[in-house]
Amino acid sequence: MTTLSLTVPSSCPPLPRVIQGGMGMAVSSWRLASAVAHAGQLGLVSGTALDLVLARRLQNGDRDGAVRRALAAFPVPRFAQRVLARYFRPEGRSAGQPYAPVPRLALRQTRLAQELMVLGSFVEVWLAKEGHDGRVGINFLEKIQMAAPAAAYGSMLAGADYVVTGAGIPRDVPHLLDQLAEHEHVEFPVTVVGGSNHTVDFDPEALLGESLPAVSRPTFLAIVSAHALAEHLVREDRTRPDGFVVEGPPAGGHNAPPRGRLTLDEVGQPVFGPRDQADLSKVAALGLPFWIAGAQGSPEALVAAREAGAAGVQVGSLFALAAESGLDPVLRDDVLARLRDGTLDVRTEALTSPTGFPFKVAQLPGTLADVGLTAARPRLCDLGYLRTPVQKDDGKVAYRCPAEPVHMYERKGGDAADTVGRSCLCNSLAANVGLGQTRADGYVEPPLVTLGVDVAGASRLAERHAGAWTARDALDWLLGDEPAEGVTDLTAGRAVISS
Repeated sequence: MTTLSLTVPSSCPPLPRVIQGGMGMAVSSWRLASAVAHAGQLGLVSGTALDLVLARRLQNGDRDGAVRRALAAFPVPRFAQRVLARYFRPEGRSAGQPYAPVPRLALRQTRLAQELMVLGSFVEVWLAKEGHDGRVGINFLEKIQMAAPAAAYGSMLAGADYVVTGAGIPRDVPHLLDQLAEHEHVEFPVTVVGGSNHTVDFDPEALLGESLPAVSRPTFLAIVSAHALAEHLVREDRTRPDGFVVEGPPAGGHNAPPRGRLTLDEVGQPVFGPRDQADLSKVAALGLPFWIAGAQGSPEALVAAREAGAAGVQVGSLFALAAESGLDPVLRDDVLARLRDGTLDVRTEALTSPTGFPFKVAQLPGTLADVGLTAARPRLCDLGYLRTPVQKDDGKVAYRCPAEPVHMYERKGGDAADTVGRSCLCNSLAANVGLGQTRADGYVEPPLVTLGVDVAGASRLAERHAGAWTARDALDWLLGDEPAEGVTDLTAGRAVISS
């Protein structure tokens, strides 16, 4: 086993051996992250669309009062009160009533948009940290750049210990966290097709006022699929993370596409090969802690990861199916039944995601995995988290998504061929956690469930538990009697690690 020595105080706690994946939209809920953190490992909340999650929970009446309890703890009370006044419905929505909209992401953001993004992240992280001293982080998609400053700042106000970012190249996140820790005015770079030097601006003092509480910079982990990307990120202080999650193709959700020429198998899945596996020895040689993700949901995988020099593993599917996850119980029970009878089928879809990244989809009836339901869904893009900014000939910026109506996509300069096979992930992921939209005409948005393709570990847990297991059940099984030894936490400051 590779030995890692660190130049940080000995009082720091050990690094987690297990990082719970930051899955979907609120699948990695605050309840799940809290349970994992309470057990001594790293719990992550999903940072995707938490502005939407906050607004819809309030419209549903916030039955257990958790959202309002977190909002009451926000350091600027008037800030939280404005969002409560706009979205909270004490009796919830009436049957068939659509959710009120939230502002869509854009380069130039309204005050309401930034308030919702700050508060959404604050609420989720604050609730996950409530009542214990365990470590809680938040997981962001690099693709959703326009939300990054406000969402990251909200999580820091709540005391996030870690920020984890993948689905892209998160080169600008370390510097962003440095700036936000000082409450600085941020101009965060945003990729715009056909343009350059575009940013989204975020000014904490202008938004919240000058009397801001001190915040700590979270430890930053970059999710990478290749050792070359890890090597690239460590070259400069501005881009250097504090560690890595090295994710392989079997992981759920979005994956990096195969290197080289795209080849599909007989059912249309991308074919991955040896070039798509990171060289862990080269990652270890960089001297930063790393965790391995993708098909790591077993005790044997954890042992092997640590023998390879990793601090541990990141595990998704075991926790997505745990009782505390945000996944709709009906969907979870369907997945568990299929696990137990051996009929669960998870495929890597090359075209489903509007991002262009391969996306893992569980083949469940009543979801958008059913081609009939996909064909029957009206094409529209009303949430827009995965829209791409595009600079037009006149210099103005438009926003397009391959899942929107084809004529609209073409009008914004897109190729109609790119719209074939695309699904609206934003609406379906909201439906996965019981927050799907009901349209004015009665149409109800269907879900689309993502899991890792390797379900062997989940199948073994399903044999041990008659119903859904808890997060603690999953951790007890993964960790066994392995001693808590090895590397030291980085939350007290950046560390220098040598192998």
